[in-house]
Amino acid sequence: MATRAVTIAAPPEAVWPWLLQIGSKRAGFYSIDLLDNANVPSKREILREFQKIEIDYFVPFTPDQKNGMRVKDYRAPEFMLWWDRKSNATWGWFLHPTGDGGTRRLTRLRTRYDLSFPWVIYYLIYDFGDIVMMRKCLRGIKERAESQPEFVPVRSMP
Repeated sequence: MATRAVTIAAPPEAVWPWLLQIGSKRAGFYSIDLLDNANVPSKREILREFQKIEIDYFVPFTPDQKNGMRVKDYRAPEFMLWWDRKSNATWGWFLHPTGDGGTRRLTRLRTRYDLSFPWVIYYLIYDFGDIVMMRKCLRGIKERAESQPEFVPVRSMP
């Protein structure tokens, strides 16, 4: 289980659209595009065609659109929960309003590991990569949400 958070100087309604469009051949992952988006730059604008969500909606993780997760539950603009349909992995995105009009954005990834060889090697790499990539993703969403002209920025904590 890995939990990470960042405070964003924009309301949850300004952050939510960036979460909805995450995915390969969508807006990207706002992270290291070479590694997680086939070197396609993550978008810097809201893409209307990806501003929808429903239960069982597929979120692609790979350019061939074969690997990803499905929406298990959501409540806009509060949370979105993805899962692998096998109960081996879930990925939650949570948006909590702060007292100053901002958002505390939290993400929690839970994965049940297969510790047999060669999977154990994959999961060691996966864990290290997740630390680096998720930090960049959190900051990428923060920067994008805070730069939207239609939302008045509020003071943010690092």
